[in-house]
Amino acid sequence: MRRQVLLFFSVLFLSSALGQVSFSIPEEMAKGSLVGNIAHDLGLDVKRLQAGKARIHTGDSAEYVQLNKEKGLLIIKERIDREALCGQTTPCALHFQIALENPIEIFPITVEITDINDNAPVFEKAERRFEISETAVVGSKFMLEKAIDADIGQNGLQSYTLKPDDHFELKLHSQSDGGKKVEMILKKPLDREKQEFASLLLTAIDGGEPHRSGTMQIHINVLDANDNAPVFTKNVYKASVKENSPAGTLITKVSASDVDKGSNGEVTYVIGNSMRSISKLFQVTDDGLLILNGPIDYEKAKKYEIDIEAVDRGGLSDSSKIVIDVGDINDNNPVINMISFSHVIGEDILPNTVVAAMSVNDPDSEENGKVRCVIDKNIPFLITPTSSNFYSIVTDSKLDREVASKYNVTVTCSDEGVPSLSSSVNLTLQISDVNDNAPVFERSSYEAYIVENNTPGLSIFTVKARDADWNQNSRVSYILEDSSVNGVPVSSYVSVSADSGVIHAVRSFDYEQIKDFHFRVKAQDGGSPPLSSNVTPQTGRCLK
Repeated sequence: MRRQVLLFFSVLFLSSALGQVSFSIPEEMAKGSLVGNIAHDLGLDVKRLQAGKARIHTGDSAEYVQLNKEKGLLIIKERIDREALCGQTTPCALHFQIALENPIEIFPITVEITDINDNAPVFEKAERRFEISETAVVGSKFMLEKAIDADIGQNGLQSYTLKPDDHFELKLHSQSDGGKKVEMILKKPLDREKQEFASLLLTAIDGGEPHRSGTMQIHINVLDANDNAPVFTKNVYKASVKENSPAGTLITKVSASDVDKGSNGEVTYVIGNSMRSISKLFQVTDDGLLILNGPIDYEKAKKYEIDIEAVDRGGLSDSSKIVIDVGDINDNNPVINMISFSHVIGEDILPNTVVAAMSVNDPDSEENGKVRCVIDKNIPFLITPTSSNFYSIVTDSKLDREVASKYNVTVTCSDEGVPSLSSSVNLTLQISDVNDNAPVFERSSYEAYIVENNTPGLSIFTVKARDADWNQNSRVSYILEDSSVNGVPVSSYVSVSADSGVIHAVRSFDYEQIKDFHFRVKAQDGGSPPLSSNVTPQTGRCLK
């Protein structure tokens, strides 16, 4: 038996980038604007981008940038609003990957979005009213509402002015969150008999070029008598709350005292933060209890800083801060994103070849966010981590389509929280055929009899071979091998049907001239190159 085998090997590689390509662009760039020459920065030929079907993979995030494969450029696809994208978080960046195929390569890309001065400081309320006793001492403090500027850095809120400034001046206190607490300080005693009402204009100014500003009108009604302001027992209150805590949960209690008597010594509490999100999530009662008012999510905010104000009946006030740490719970399943996947692979693929690449992310913290991925056992594939949050599925051993023509692979990723949460994805891998099996005859030899003086063209017997391969590789043809009988080519005696394997007599046989003879038939498949095997039928034994 002769057997020829030609194997073709195809390997996919997952590139592990040595460095990360980064760009920096301002927000609000027009559609079609150039981000950068990604082909140049990655050291790739544009033809590689086209042949590798280069594409941007962003996972669940929106696509703001698109790839021009013909020129190897990254360009703006959608207008980017840094404030909508990142809020106060800095730096603000888009993180995505450029994926190539044949071989598979993954390149992490970072595009930093820088701020422009496109937002003016804004007060939540257009005006604020105070009732202040004429006996208020110089140095009395009145907490003002902070303005909010969605921009950051130099473009963000920088200063305040107060006009007219005859009786009051501003004092700013830097806070750990980068903001400034604003207090209006009495610098000259009030006299109700001279001026019962006063209107001031508080202006918040940012540092952009040109400057932007916002204003709030302050109305003051001068009262008699109340000469002592409330005083908090602490400058900073600290508390913690789990992210799954229900509405109505008591977080902490604040307390301020006022040495005045009667109604002038009665203190109420209000939240001083101007951000609507704070007022929706928390409320403070008249007796200083801070209550959770809505759902909180650790993945959205890990800490809250709340300005709290104690106000007496005369309008005097003191301020303090409540710092709330949000505790994480395991409430997020790992998120699996397929970056690239080879749906069909050849059975001659080498072990350790990458057939799929994916990223896995769990937004929870610490153990709750640590993820481990596994795949089914007893299949010739392994899952291996390639870098932080990235995994590859590779072949673990040689494949044989004749044993299994496809595999259903289930990838399960579980976090280390208690209880653990998991996500799964199912992949179907089709195994394509290569010509690695020769035809095999049903018998090792055949023997037949024929009565002399037969009719030419008579069907004598049939040979049959089968090929385990598929489609064209398993299509069998039968060929009569060259040989001679008594010096005469065997083709003068018999023929074989290429498709059916039927052996026919070419001539009429004479027992007295030939009693038996041997010849060989080859079965050959339709592969490239073809594989074949032989069998030796013994025809003859001519009967008298």
